[in-house]
Amino acid sequence: MDILHHGAVNGVTGSCHELRLPAQAGQTAKGILIDCGLFQGAETSGQGGSNSSSNGLEIDFPITHIQALVVTHVHIDHVGRIPSLLGAGFTGPIYCTEPSAILLPVVLEDAVKIGFTRNRRLIDRVINQLKRQIVAVPYHRWQSVEGLASLAVRFSPAGHILGSAYVTCRYRKTGTRKTGTEEKIVFSGDLGAPWAPLLPSPKSPWGCDRLVIESTYGDSVHEGRRERREKLRHILEHAMADGGTVLVPAFSIGRTQELLYELEAIIHSYRNRPVHGRFSWDDIEILVDSPLAATFTDFYRQLKPYWDKEARRRLNGGRHPLSFDNLTTIDSHQDHLSAVKYLQRHSRPSIVLAASGMCTGGRIVNYLKALIGDARTDVLFVGYQAAGTPGRDIQRWGPKGGYVVLDGQRFDIGAGIHTLRGYSAHADADNLVNFVTRMRHKPREIRIVHGDAGAKLALKQRLGREICEAEVLIP
Repeated sequence: MDILHHGAVNGVTGSCHELRLPAQAGQTAKGILIDCGLFQGAETSGQGGSNSSSNGLEIDFPITHIQALVVTHVHIDHVGRIPSLLGAGFTGPIYCTEPSAILLPVVLEDAVKIGFTRNRRLIDRVINQLKRQIVAVPYHRWQSVEGLASLAVRFSPAGHILGSAYVTCRYRKTGTRKTGTEEKIVFSGDLGAPWAPLLPSPKSPWGCDRLVIESTYGDSVHEGRRERREKLRHILEHAMADGGTVLVPAFSIGRTQELLYELEAIIHSYRNRPVHGRFSWDDIEILVDSPLAATFTDFYRQLKPYWDKEARRRLNGGRHPLSFDNLTTIDSHQDHLSAVKYLQRHSRPSIVLAASGMCTGGRIVNYLKALIGDARTDVLFVGYQAAGTPGRDIQRWGPKGGYVVLDGQRFDIGAGIHTLRGYSAHADADNLVNFVTRMRHKPREIRIVHGDAGAKLALKQRLGREICEAEVLIP
């Protein structure tokens, strides 16, 4: 089988990979796609062309032979080009986990509004077609691929966001289980970090013949959970000391819910302890200013069976880690504008979680424009910032007293800038290496994608040292 890459080869966005099966006698080779994501920032397509003219939405590869789409999870950099795929004529099944089947239409409805049209009739047409094509598959169950009798796929928990999975593709050359007739290829999607809040940690597969693995943090190691929680607490204490605001550009799915979980734990643990200034822990207000994030937080609450044991123990103990007294959800645009003006004028310790995660748009931009010049403000990054995004510029130049361009206007950065990599939903370098080394049957080929050049090279070198029998490639 051939593996082709239509994204996430020149950076960390636009994930889209093709598994092409051998051609049968007299027939054209058929294949499937694993993910079909949006390009963001300055990153480019798998063909090497810039996405600037199309906003990263174009399908720039042939699809007439594609029989199915397999979705690892519903982050926009893995699913954002699906509306374009449907528009290009794809009518095959879209396989995903049961939670992803619930979340995917909501994500793509929002994406269609932003990237294509606000015409309600056209949006409904796209979403209704999408729902007809979605096939929900339970974790750990082999699913035969329609139109490809020799191929089956299986989802295993990836611990990244709710419903996330790595995918094992099993190809049986003759339709039998005889030795030498079966090949397994694993696509990691995005792997989560062990001990992340809410979700069970990913477990390595028994083995595979070939592996396509992400490398977002292939060159770094995250802080431990206790260390990162302490850093988060200190940032909140600073906000309470001067009545400032902590701005968190957070992805609506996954990161927001995990941060709420951790914030509830900090407030619960330190409620009776004194803090700086005139405020107590009960005075800090947490605002989720994102209708999409609020919607997904509701879905997270509904899908408690997919939570990990720790989270379920908190529920059984009477705590509500995603719904607590300090939490306020902002829905309407008018309420959003009012909140921005209020925080700009008044000294009240607050933490605002708003999309988008890389500051490329969304409500976080209005908060940044209003507050990033104020020394009482702290901006906290908890996720990867792609090259060419305002988030990367703030992260790089903010500590040096630089500026950022938002909506074509320059804003000097007076706020404190913080990065907590431990709250990333991605596995770090140690986790990625462990995912491979813990396989009983090691892959003979490893392809490294979804990372900056330095991260991919660092991971390649480590895997090359630890798995001598594997050929490690950077496509």
